[in-house]
Amino acid sequence: MITIVDYGMGNVGSVVNMLKRIGVAATVASRPEQIAAAGKLLLPGVGSFDAAMQCIESRGLRASLDERALGARVPVLGICLGMQLLARSSEEGVRPGLGWIPAVVHSFRGRIPDGLKVPHMGWNVVRMGRQSVLTDSLRDVDEVRFYFVHSYFVECYDRTHSIMTADYGVGFDVGVEAGNIFGVQFHPEKSHRFGMRILESFARI
Repeated sequence: MITIVDYGMGNVGSVVNMLKRIGVAATVASRPEQIAAAGKLLLPGVGSFDAAMQCIESRGLRASLDERALGARVPVLGICLGMQLLARSSEEGVRPGLGWIPAVVHSFRGRIPDGLKVPHMGWNVVRMGRQSVLTDSLRDVDEVRFYFVHSYFVECYDRTHSIMTADYGVGFDVGVEAGNIFGVQFHPEKSHRFGMRILESFARI
């Protein structure tokens, strides 16, 4: 059973629908006691970094999330903004992130050629990095593409935590893994068969 964290800024409905489509049991949690009972967590997210962290903290979810991720070490998957929240900080705001992965979030602005638009939106080719249970099912595919919508990107301090990368005027990490913590910058729920494989792999962990 995957518990989807609803802190008020996630595309929860789309994720629920995709999990239902691939036959994966899921529930939505918005209270600390629900999260405290979770055996597997999915952290979605759409919007700004500071607003998301404020929502998590103001709803009293931070302690339960930390206990599950760092204490009980249940599998966690962050999606899009949810992946960025796993980092220590973001140029988008001033609040600290969850800090579960040693990484920082940068803005594309000022780092990519002027001819490229921000946000980075649409399909992009992704390169596989080191082996990971999250991505092993994609290694038989010649070209892997995912759907992106984001203005900021993650840079891992420790390159061993990067499991997928892509380019948009600059190279950046689109998949991360640190123990039980996983994150993907793209939207698997909008990425058709490739996204299905990612979610199916997470469900099997």
